[in-house]
Amino acid sequence: MSSAKSASETPRKYQLFIDGQWVDAESGKTFTTPNPATGATLAEVAEGDKADIDKAVEAARRAFEGPWSKVSARDRGKLLYKLSQLIDAKSKELAAIETSDNGKPIKETSYVDLPQVVENFEYFAGWATKIEGETIPVPGQMFNYTLREPVGVCGQIIPWNFPLLMAAWKLAPALAAGNTIVLKPAEQTPVGAMELAALIQEAGFPDGVVNVVPGYGETAGAALASHKDIDKLAFTGSTEVGKLVAKSAADNLTKVSLELGGKAPNIVFADADLEQAVNGAMMGIFFNQGQVCCAGSRLFLDARVKDEFLDRFKEKSARVRVGDPMDKNTQMGPQVSEEQLNRIKGYVDIAKGEGAQVLTGGCPPQLEGDFQKGYFFQPTIFGDVQNSMRVAQEEIFGPVVSVITFENEDDLIKQANEVAYGLSAGIWTKDITRAHRFAKAVHAGVVWINTYNMFNAASPFGGYKQSGYGREMGKHALEMYTQVKSVWVDLSGKPIGWFGN
Repeated sequence: MSSAKSASETPRKYQLFIDGQWVDAESGKTFTTPNPATGATLAEVAEGDKADIDKAVEAARRAFEGPWSKVSARDRGKLLYKLSQLIDAKSKELAAIETSDNGKPIKETSYVDLPQVVENFEYFAGWATKIEGETIPVPGQMFNYTLREPVGVCGQIIPWNFPLLMAAWKLAPALAAGNTIVLKPAEQTPVGAMELAALIQEAGFPDGVVNVVPGYGETAGAALASHKDIDKLAFTGSTEVGKLVAKSAADNLTKVSLELGGKAPNIVFADADLEQAVNGAMMGIFFNQGQVCCAGSRLFLDARVKDEFLDRFKEKSARVRVGDPMDKNTQMGPQVSEEQLNRIKGYVDIAKGEGAQVLTGGCPPQLEGDFQKGYFFQPTIFGDVQNSMRVAQEEIFGPVVSVITFENEDDLIKQANEVAYGLSAGIWTKDITRAHRFAKAVHAGVVWINTYNMFNAASPFGGYKQSGYGREMGKHALEMYTQVKSVWVDLSGKPIGWFGN
């Protein structure tokens, strides 16, 4: 019996987590979520909608104005650190749950996702006591100082590609700053967030500080985005949906941060270490089955090394082990859903119609047993791609890379920036001057030089252009969850202006 099958044999059941209680949805509705490796039902989950979002926001408001406002910064930090330790202690089980929920290989969830989840809560636990105001040297006998305060009730909508990690990216800074939260996980991957809610409860956070309401974007997500009592909205997902979220929030002038799509240029110069660059290109596009907003999906190759690079790249790509995500030797698991699999197939057909050439992959693999019903797709490389093609301009969100050849640097930077997105970029060269020059010239919020997909809780992440605004992680994330109050004190005791004696 396969490990993927056994992980989904007995479906889990989850209620909503509102005001510290596990409750059914007001409508009584539930929905099922499959294990993407087999298609078998993984869990039955309460389906939240507007009524449940309203209850969760009310609970978050009560907690913000009540018990949570009385918890000291030091104690907030201690709660966050305790949560990080609970996650760490349960990391093996959570990694298996995340793999069953999302489909990513157990090696990734065990050695990338869960360690970074723990790291983010640990990191922001330390920030809780370091969010400070300042004094300002204004003229006259006046004392002017600022207070940096929490924004209030935060709505957070997270995606399905890194379910637990994206929850950590949003929850940790918001809680460190003293906010309360209503979290809406993606309907494709709600399980990790519900398990996290149980640990938040175990850690001892006051009731209502964190509320988790799974449901569909069109109902629960839309209700959260348009809610009049939300002070701050954070969304990670597609640019298309991000625009809808921003429009909904605009009616209430709700503060918004968006981490959206990408179409990153991954640039290989002729002087690069080709073996290192090939491995980097693999990591850039096949990590997490290509379901990464900062994936290096446009691979720009210097014409002088194109053939040698592609020979190595194609050979390695053809050997990627696609299959059971619970197998520690698996390198790529399934796509998250049948819908996502069909999206990738559709873009492959579009690329072929535009004249791009399939160099390897281009279709689902032939697997056996339970995995025949899974949502798998082979690593796919397209050659003969022009930067204007849809396959090079639109986010596919799968293991599909477009190879574009360049011959001079001026044309290269123009092509690299000729896209609606600006989330990330990769540069492979031994010329340090060129590396820094291109890092400055490329329109992207994150640039990797001779590496790819590196993240740390202390380093900011976010995009330019239609990749969104605001930054996750690092001290910059705290700016999204705090607001500044200026306080003036008269030290002279004398009347002010011309309305005195």
